[in-house]
Amino acid sequence: MGRAGTTTSAALPPGPPLPALVQTLVVGNLRHHVLPLLKRRYGSVVRMRFAPHRDIVMLTDLDDIKTVFTGPVTTFHGGEGNVTLKPLMGDHSVLVTDEDTHLRARKLLMPAFNGAALRGYRAMITGLTRAELDRWPEDRAFGAHDRMRALTMEIILRVVFGVAEGPRLEELRRLIGHLVELDLVQVIGWQSPRLQRYRPWRTYAERQARVDELLYAEISERRQVSDLDQRTDVLSRLLTVPADGDELSDAELRDQLVTLLLAGHETTATALAWALHEISRDPEQAAFTTRAADEGDEKALEAVMKESLRLRPVVGEVVRRLTEDVEIGGYRIPAGFDVMPSILVVHGDDDHHPDAKLFRPQRFLDGSPPAGSWLPFGGGARRCLGAGFSLMEGSIVLRELFGRFAVAPEHPRPERIRSRPITLEPGRGARIKVTGR
Repeated sequence: MGRAGTTTSAALPPGPPLPALVQTLVVGNLRHHVLPLLKRRYGSVVRMRFAPHRDIVMLTDLDDIKTVFTGPVTTFHGGEGNVTLKPLMGDHSVLVTDEDTHLRARKLLMPAFNGAALRGYRAMITGLTRAELDRWPEDRAFGAHDRMRALTMEIILRVVFGVAEGPRLEELRRLIGHLVELDLVQVIGWQSPRLQRYRPWRTYAERQARVDELLYAEISERRQVSDLDQRTDVLSRLLTVPADGDELSDAELRDQLVTLLLAGHETTATALAWALHEISRDPEQAAFTTRAADEGDEKALEAVMKESLRLRPVVGEVVRRLTEDVEIGGYRIPAGFDVMPSILVVHGDDDHHPDAKLFRPQRFLDGSPPAGSWLPFGGGARRCLGAGFSLMEGSIVLRELFGRFAVAPEHPRPERIRSRPITLEPGRGARIKVTGR
């Protein structure tokens, strides 16, 4: 394994000598600044140390990343790499399991996101988008990120549960909104049950426990309905026992539902917010997107989403934990280390994406970027199941929005990036103004 033409060294890759806690805080809060600097300073293979005892090797060379994505799943454990998510997602989540357990969960979830299922969601997404846009104020600034979160939450609730009415789902909307507001302090607290007796960790744990109560109640009621096999929502699909009798337990269902609810709306909402921020500041791209909306040009609208995810990747990296020593980039990385392909650094590299700092959706229409250089949904056997759904959803939202409104920024200054433990989001909420066309 490893990049061709390199000489394997017994030494570990180079990296910053700072204490693990300092690296954790600096990278956790400023990775959009720090990771490109580390590449320039140390090269395409960089060792980092995170608290409490975690060794991570960042990879930015496309061949090295391909080694990770195409390598055996028994060697590159994505679930173990995502271990910090386990307190939130649960032990059975498709994001935190590996090998046969992961494959089983993925197989059960896949029908909800195949081509036929996606086509069935289009009318629902369109209707919910129009209802959301009806509520937007004209000629008054507001945070696009908050409105996109509200919309994509409504969409994913409908996709997951099939309905969006009633006090239970109303409470879920509110609580899940709180759960996605993670910061580094909260994640650190997950590692210590003792800390969870105190606020703010106790408040978060209480909200999470209440979400579980609501989900288990929904699962229990849904098991009793007589038309389960006629429903197309994800929960009903998962409750329909397949021919091989592989039935999911309530705990397994809870973990997959939490994963879909949290991961299924935040990425798309943030990508749309970044797109609106960029388009509102660029008349040429505003005209491009408006024309695409008027013509129903889905390829062009999807290109806008792809470029938003390239320029501002919502998730900055993916992680795999090694179960055995692996040669990558001229180094022998020991078992137990995490390897971390950096989406953030690859997407910002002019060698892969000319004028990488510019928002230019046309690059996805003029010709595809180099293979493996666009990876907002990860890659290999663990590529995000919801990738197609996210792009379709975003394209529909852009079509409806720019078919109705012209968009302008609240301020001429560019938006700052807020680095959360999992996502990179607009620091001021991507504030915009809209006017009817």
